[in-house]
Parts: sequence; C-alpha cells; structure tokens
Amino acid sequence: MNVQDFDFELPEELIAQTPLLNRDRSRLMVVDPQSGEVEHRQFPEVKTFLQKGDALVINDTRVLPARLIGEKDTGAAIEILLLKQLEGDKWETLVKPAKKIKTGTVITFGGGKLTAECTELQEHGGRILQFSYEGVFLEILESLGEMPLPPYIKEKLEDQERYQTVYAENNGSAAAPTAGLHFTEDLLHELKEQGVHIVPLTLHVGLGTFRPVSVDSIEDHDMHSEFYELKQQAAETLNEVRRSGGTITAVGTTSARTLETIAGQNNGLFAAGSGWTNIFIYPGYSFSGIDALLTNFHLPKSTLVMLVSALAGKDTILNAYEEAVNNKYRFFSFGDAMFIKKGGGVT
Repeated sequence: MNVQDFDFELPEELIAQTPLLNRDRSRLMVVDPQSGEVEHRQFPEVKTFLQKGDALVINDTRVLPARLIGEKDTGAAIEILLLKQLEGDKWETLVKPAKKIKTGTVITFGGGKLTAECTELQEHGGRILQFSYEGVFLEILESLGEMPLPPYIKEKLEDQERYQTVYAENNGSAAAPTAGLHFTEDLLHELKEQGVHIVPLTLHVGLGTFRPVSVDSIEDHDMHSEFYELKQQAAETLNEVRRSGGTITAVGTTSARTLETIAGQNNGLFAAGSGWTNIFIYPGYSFSGIDALLTNFHLPKSTLVMLVSALAGKDTILNAYEEAVNNKYRFFSFGDAMFIKKGGGVT
C-alpha cells in the first residue's frame, strides 16, 4: 500500500492556530463506516452517540513543558526538546542546531539552574543528554520550559493549559492527546450521569507521532515506541463493558493504539500492565480493542490518517476529509473533531 494513497489537499488557512475560547464549542463530524455517510454536529452532541454501559476511554497523560532554550559556553543559543526519559536524569532529546552539540558538550539553562552534558549522538538531530540540577526536576522544568507545540502551529499559545486536557494527570508526553482537548469537566460529568464509564489509561505521546512516513510503501515504515499503562480497575471496567455488549470508544488515536496493543495480547480482553508499544495500524488491520473512535483531523499521508482509514475505510475517510475541507472544518491539534461510529474494521 502506497503512502500517496493517503494524500489529500488541505488549504493552509484551515490549520487551526489557536484553541477556541470554549473547549467544547468545536464542530463534530460523525462518520458511519458502513454507509460512508457523514453528519455535521456540534461537539457536545457526542453524548447522543454514547449509551448507558458504554465506555469512553481517555488518555490522562500530561504534556511536559519540554522545550528548553540554553546556551553553550561560547554563548551560542541551543534549543532542546525532551523526547523520552531513559534512566535517572538521562533523556533522549532533539537539539537545534545539532551540529553544535558533540559528545561532551555542556549546555546551561536558566543561568545555571540546569545543565546538560551530551553523552551520545543520534541521527536527525537526536542527542542523549545527562542533566544535572539541585531540587526537583519537574519543578525546574515548569519554571524554565515551554510547551512543545507541533511545528504547524505558528501562533504563540497564551495559556499553556489549553494544550492540556482537563483530565491530564501523569507527566511524560512530548505532545498532547489532542482529541481530548474538546472535553470540559461539565461535559464529562454529564456523560457520567448518563451512565457512561469514563475509563483512564496513560500513553505518553512521542514526537514520532508527527514524523512523516518517508518510505513509499507503508509496510516498510518503522513506528516509534511509546510508553503506556492501564490500571487494574480500568481493565476490569473495560472487560465488563465488553461482556455486557457495551461499546468501547477511544478518545484519540493514542487511546486507540493502547487498547489495541493490550487487547491484541489478551485475545480481545484487557489486562492491567505497562510497557512500550510501536503498533502501526493501517487498512487491513482487524480491530479487537475498540468499537468507535473520537479523533481530530490529521495530516495528509500521516500514520494517523492510516489508522482512521483502517477503522472506517480509506475511501470513506478521504471523502469525509474532502467534505471537511469544503465545509471549512478546522484541522489538527486545535481543530474540530470526528466521531467514527461503531461498525469499523473496514478494509
């Protein structure tokens, strides 16, 4: 299957640069995988597609303020993006300009509050850094770091909490699980009152999410690995929903990939645990963890477009995206949402 099969025209002005004033005021496109039909709704109407006994699975990861600006002893400015904590205070990072950072180079941040020594070189600007500091690393990061917004967002984010979900809890992501940005605490409360189970899991999103597919054949693409965790209570709730015939709806591709990873290891059921997943879902994949998906509109030729195409069918998704463009839906992280109804698994 060729990556060009997942391309589409997207006017740049449809890429949302800032979040809406109210989180839940975005538009919602509802897609029926069986008929291919779409409906145009407002986001709070997602409640009408969830019933008592269903599960709505949210990713409670919290984005680290992982963008740091430091300097070498020469005074040259260096930008660091934290990607993955390896062990202790050693991190996998992206560095710009990478050519200025060699093994043994020391970078200073915040006038010496934080320092980092490069211990290993990697490809494409990657560097392994060993950090040194006094105090609590996360507190220092909160004081010095900035939110690592995706490269297609050019506007400055005035309120950094708008790039966090209202249920963000576990620090570790390099990017937000953006489908969850639409939810307010009030809307979640209404869903609970409706009898919908709000089930948390954690997947720390890596920047590999935004890495383009650089091969012609998607089968040759190497997916990045991300850390996930599912607690015992969450696993039990999901298994009960499955036994009782309820629908499991994933909020975002991150929740979907986590559920598919776990269900794939447990014959369609769920077990508590943690680990790393590099699951790559594209058309032809048979879903066992989710029934429906709430997601945003994604980049052309991205692994995320391939995932939603696996659930709803490639032609259905590309037709829906064309309609979204014609109706001027807002795209990407701060954009509008799509709900793919139960009945996926279309190839």
